[in-house]
Amino acid sequence: MLGSSTGMTGREMVADAAKEIQMTSSTPADAQHATAVDKKNITRLIVATSIGNALEWYDISVYAYFAVYLSKAFFPANDPTTSLLLTFGSFGLSFLIRPIGGVVLGAYADRHGRKASLMLSIVLMTFGTLVLALMPTFETIGILAPIAVMLARLVQGFSAGGEFGSSTAFLVEHMPERRGFVASWQFASQGVSGLLGAGFGALLTSLMSPEDLQSWGWRLPFLFGVLIGPVGIYIRNHVDDATPPPAAGKQDSPVREVLARQKLATILAIGALAVSTAVNYLIVYMPTYVVKTLNLPPAVGFMAALVAQTAVALLAPIAGFVSDKIGRTTHMILFALLLLVSIFPAFLLLTGKPTPTIILLGVLWLGVLKSLYYGPLAALMSELFPPATRATGLGLSYNIGVTLFGGMGPAIMTWMGGYPLIGELAPGYYLTAVCILSLGALFTIRRMRLA
Repeated sequence: MLGSSTGMTGREMVADAAKEIQMTSSTPADAQHATAVDKKNITRLIVATSIGNALEWYDISVYAYFAVYLSKAFFPANDPTTSLLLTFGSFGLSFLIRPIGGVVLGAYADRHGRKASLMLSIVLMTFGTLVLALMPTFETIGILAPIAVMLARLVQGFSAGGEFGSSTAFLVEHMPERRGFVASWQFASQGVSGLLGAGFGALLTSLMSPEDLQSWGWRLPFLFGVLIGPVGIYIRNHVDDATPPPAAGKQDSPVREVLARQKLATILAIGALAVSTAVNYLIVYMPTYVVKTLNLPPAVGFMAALVAQTAVALLAPIAGFVSDKIGRTTHMILFALLLLVSIFPAFLLLTGKPTPTIILLGVLWLGVLKSLYYGPLAALMSELFPPATRATGLGLSYNIGVTLFGGMGPAIMTWMGGYPLIGELAPGYYLTAVCILSLGALFTIRRMRLA
């Protein structure tokens, strides 16, 4: 099993890990328990799974998109940068609990079924969004406002932590022969939700005065998110589960199994995820970057995020489909290399000529490359773990990855931008380093599979 290294040389560890990945990438349990999926029902399965994921990412995106307004409503300070850092700090805080949610809800899914975990996560997410939408401001209730916002973000972070592992396992176990395509809807749904969030931002900043937007307009996107919850709960309640039953004999807990025997798989999954989640959070950070760093109207940042999220929604399923034909690592290494050589030149252009057209084209290019990298990622990660621990392994690796390289990304880039030698190019430095890390993980996975 992955990670069982006692008494083994490095070469033996790699060989043993390679065999494990090859074994888990296509197991009889997948085929046996992939429920004879009626082709007419696959759309329902994708919608049922994606809608909760979309709600999760919709809330994440609107929180980041409207950070400038939230900072004044809940985290007022004499220094606007300090206020903004507090807002992004609470944004990152919710990610610290995500690995816990991934482990708890992932283990629940591995023990009691994917559907049960998916129902619980969407209820928690809807509750957290409702609290944010209705929370009185600091001016009204004082220090209770930021405390309540942080608690709501923690509930949402716990919920979101269990969403990815359970929903990805749910999808790939229904259609193991088309894992790349079906799992890509995880990220396509993120694009749709980001598109909605950026669309709200572009619309509201165009139609409302800054005073009205600061006073109450920022609540509208959150109230819309609350409406998604009941729809998702209804749809998820009317789909069948496909959870493989536990194998005969005494079973370790899924958490213990992952931590004891699948550590290498977890590390590689985190590494493969790193650049995609970092670029994703750069896109949601763009409205703030445009206002605070480039001194342009917020509508420019929202439009840039809008076109990038459109690329994610449209291209991720195509990339997943292609990866089913040519292989995950072949596809992903190509676009990771393109990202590596594109990131820094894109930011040199953005900061050297910060016109609306240049910003739109630069962010669109990064969004396209990220989308084409993103598509096969969920399937690749699912293939690193066996069915019995898949939801737990996915939940743990995904949430550690988004916490380290995504959730804290906006705060890190804001902090890096304060240094004179880095300044406006902070996102370029940050993303280049993360891209190199992801390439290392992909080449390692490829080598192990060919061993």
